[in-house]
Amino acid sequence: MGFAIVWLVNAVISLMIWFIIAQAILSWLVAFDVINYRNRFVYSVGSFLDQITRPLLEPFRRIIPSLGGIDVSPIVVILLLQFASVLFNRAAAPALIGMLG
Repeated sequence: MGFAIVWLVNAVISLMIWFIIAQAILSWLVAFDVINYRNRFVYSVGSFLDQITRPLLEPFRRIIPSLGGIDVSPIVVILLLQFASVLFNRAAAPALIGMLG
């Protein structure tokens, strides 16, 4: 049971990192007019990614100013998620596996 919980936490953190990367790439493609939100599929994907990543990115967007029009909050959030993953795997995961088996 403990291994399953550890796997689930790591999978969720990895998915959030990939969603943030996809959101950043999509925003660049829209900004450079490679694709646009008038396409229904692009709008659906963009809306989904925005709804998933906004709760993590928005607090950092309020604190961190954009540097020359570039939003660095995704980089900060990805680094924090990586830190949380390492911290969880080194500190909490062994105790959780030991407790639940």
